[in-house]
Amino acid sequence: MVVSWFAGLFYLPRIFVNLAQENNQIAYERLLLMASKLYRFMTIIALFALAFGLALYFEMGKQGTWMHAKLFFVFLLCGYHHSCKKILYNFASNNNKHSHVFYRWYNEIPVILLLIITYLVVLKPF
Repeated sequence: MVVSWFAGLFYLPRIFVNLAQENNQIAYERLLLMASKLYRFMTIIALFALAFGLALYFEMGKQGTWMHAKLFFVFLLCGYHHSCKKILYNFASNNNKHSHVFYRWYNEIPVILLLIITYLVVLKPF
């Protein structure tokens, strides 16, 4: 579930890049439809990932400070997911204020979060 969720978080901002560059109305609407469907699907996947994660957390109990740090970054990841929804609504209402370059940088946020979360889970540094 986590891998699928991250796949969506990596791909959706790439669609935002294309939406920010698109001038053809038909292509714009097609990209918007793709982004909407992807967002709905990845939201369902995220809910499953969070539910399984919480079940694992309660099964294993408190593991140490690294677990609290990981949960903090997962919380940030949920905020990023929610911000994608706001951006999608902005594109749907033709209210986008950012360039494609912004979305290219915006696309790097889940990569950084994935690296931090993976580091915390694998190495359990504290």
